[in-house]
Amino acid sequence: MVFSSMVFLCIFLPVVFLLHLILPGIRAKNWMLLLASLVFYAYGEPVYVLLMIASAFVNYLSALLIEKKPSGKKAVMTINVILNLGVLVLFKYTGFLAESFNAIFGTAVPVPAIRLPIGISFFTFQAMSYVIDVYRGVTEPQKNFGKVLLYISFFPQLIAGPIVKYHDIAQEIENRTQTVDGVMNGIRRFIAGLSKKVLISNTVGLVADTLFAADISGLNAAAAWIGAISYMLQIYFDFSGYSDMAIGLGEMFGFHFKENFNYPYISGSIREFWRRWHMSLSGWFQEYLYIPLGGNRKGKVRTVINKFIVFLCTGIWHGANVTFLFWGLYHGCFLMLEEFVPAIREKGGRVKSVFQHIYALMVVLIGFVFFRADTMSQGVAWVKTMFTGFGANPAAMSLALEQLTPLYLVTLAVGIVACCPVKNLVKKSGAYEAVTAIGSLVLLALSMLSLASGTYNPFIYFRF
Repeated sequence: MVFSSMVFLCIFLPVVFLLHLILPGIRAKNWMLLLASLVFYAYGEPVYVLLMIASAFVNYLSALLIEKKPSGKKAVMTINVILNLGVLVLFKYTGFLAESFNAIFGTAVPVPAIRLPIGISFFTFQAMSYVIDVYRGVTEPQKNFGKVLLYISFFPQLIAGPIVKYHDIAQEIENRTQTVDGVMNGIRRFIAGLSKKVLISNTVGLVADTLFAADISGLNAAAAWIGAISYMLQIYFDFSGYSDMAIGLGEMFGFHFKENFNYPYISGSIREFWRRWHMSLSGWFQEYLYIPLGGNRKGKVRTVINKFIVFLCTGIWHGANVTFLFWGLYHGCFLMLEEFVPAIREKGGRVKSVFQHIYALMVVLIGFVFFRADTMSQGVAWVKTMFTGFGANPAAMSLALEQLTPLYLVTLAVGIVACCPVKNLVKKSGAYEAVTAIGSLVLLALSMLSLASGTYNPFIYFRF
């Protein structure tokens, strides 16, 4: 399946790029990109592509109704939000709700097996932001359904983000240019993202999956720490890698998407972490939930409650599991702590800064253990093992040492360095262009070899 997918992409991307380059006029380019995006999504979701089109059409009509019936625009917007969230609940949370109902009330309600459409959370949030922005008067409603559908279905960021707001690319849908510099920058950015995913995320992810699949009673502290750190690196390089690929592809076609990650693991507080991690999602919740709730305008207690609600929703957004819910509340608790004890997040001297970075990394690391765990009991046991599992257990130590292959250790070191803004140092050296050009060719070759020889290639955020 991985091989066939890569063959598809190797044919699909060059053909689409060349057609976009040679087709005359923006209208032809847009229709070609729309058709390509639908084919791209239909390759993985041959049935649910109709759901995405229907979702786009409902949101397109809602925006037009808001303009046509200003006296009833609040009702239209409210109904639209309910419909969008209803689709998410139906496909993403029905099974979880049924299981929870059975567990609480001891009933035997049938649990429906509904397959989750790829990227449904991303394209639903994009569609909602478009309608809400029309309601607020931030953007004008688009009369051409094809352009709205292109905005929602554009294949580089369709299935795993970043979440793009319509007004950020509205002008580029109407008129854009492909420049040599833009194409070259886009190609380099795409290769960087592909390398993050294939060379780093896949390597540490295989270790994380091996250890998290093992019986927790058979692990010691070393194995638990290796598994936790591996997953922390896997999820970052998986998601930031895909974001880089999406941003790079967008630039190749003349679109400019905003950054989605800004070295989150160098943060000195959880507040700073969320300013750097998955910025399109945190920005979406801030603009469309936190501020409408009152933001920080109604006193400190209300501010804390609003942040708590936002992070509760952030956890739920990621999936139908108690572990995701806990993960959101967990981050909300530390944000509340930093709100009431600002000394934790306020900048200080070098020594304080070191402790702040350690604090932030530890909070994030433990949070990701629960994010990765299948159940809360596994997450609790895993964290307990990290800090208490120091007993003599030859089998557990053997399992831990088996993961420390030369490839893993090299990848771990590279991954840790890549979590830091070393690119800025390279730019200052004056050899940035030469280094990136040669480095891109090497990374592309290594990525192709890895893809051709391996079968382990999961995209974590496809399920969201």
